[in-house]
Amino acid sequence: MQTFALSQSTGTGSPDVAGFFDPRTFSIQYIVSDPATKQCAIIDPVLDFDEKSGATATFCADALLKYIEEEGLKVAWILDTHPHADHFSAAQYLKQKTGAPTAIGQYVTQVQALWKEIYHWPEMPTDGRQWDTLFVEGDTFAIGELSARVLHSPGHTLASITYVIGDAAFVHDTLFQPDFGTARADFPGGDAKSLWNSIQQILALPGNTRLFTGHDYMPDDREPQWESSVNEQRANNPHLVGKSEEEYIALRHKRDIELPMPKLILHALQVNTRGGRLPEPEANGKRYLKIPLDALEGAAWD
Repeated sequence: MQTFALSQSTGTGSPDVAGFFDPRTFSIQYIVSDPATKQCAIIDPVLDFDEKSGATATFCADALLKYIEEEGLKVAWILDTHPHADHFSAAQYLKQKTGAPTAIGQYVTQVQALWKEIYHWPEMPTDGRQWDTLFVEGDTFAIGELSARVLHSPGHTLASITYVIGDAAFVHDTLFQPDFGTARADFPGGDAKSLWNSIQQILALPGNTRLFTGHDYMPDDREPQWESSVNEQRANNPHLVGKSEEEYIALRHKRDIELPMPKLILHALQVNTRGGRLPEPEANGKRYLKIPLDALEGAAWD
């Protein structure tokens, strides 16, 4: 199975993009680098978690660090696109290893407030202090000589953002590959109309913009893929071609009601709403997850 691919820079102001596919969670982690300065950003890193044994590990994150060392890169940013529901974030582990600042969108505070109630965490800070930077719509930043900007892309979650870095856009779970469709919008805080508007904003980017998605579920048993373009999405995405806003919302609602909740959602959000921090050890030195019962719809028997 292909688990690594490099999308090379197309010229001045364009990044090299290394994608690392995690078969256990179907997630793609990215290292986005400036060929001129060797500065890079890590996007959506995965902390390994085995729900059956409760074990955690850093295999995925360490593979990123190995690549960074081999390529002579310097980490400028560790970026989350949103608080993920299907894997733990390795942002804190990588910050400890590299010293680079962490960032996410400002509306993570709304997600924190929502999940604070679900987990019954009265002491949980909900001001986003778990990250070094909270980006707002239109913010710009640099990775070496690369120019990057932030699009607020709600719908899949309240806090989802897209990073546009040169001619590459990291669209997280808003768009999948053109043969698979678009993200679900039924998580707490999700909204199909907002998702449609976010997709239209992404598809308004130049047609040759490289789009990098956050997951691939390999329809028809094909090899994993995670790069497309705005033009390819406009022409081929089955959830979008020929669809009006109303038709898209109806399609999204019909599909979402049939989907089970991700198996790790209740595990992952209590880590990822804290910037990738695991629960603090208790008196016996062990860490414990807190799983609320009867908290979400979408049981296996529904």
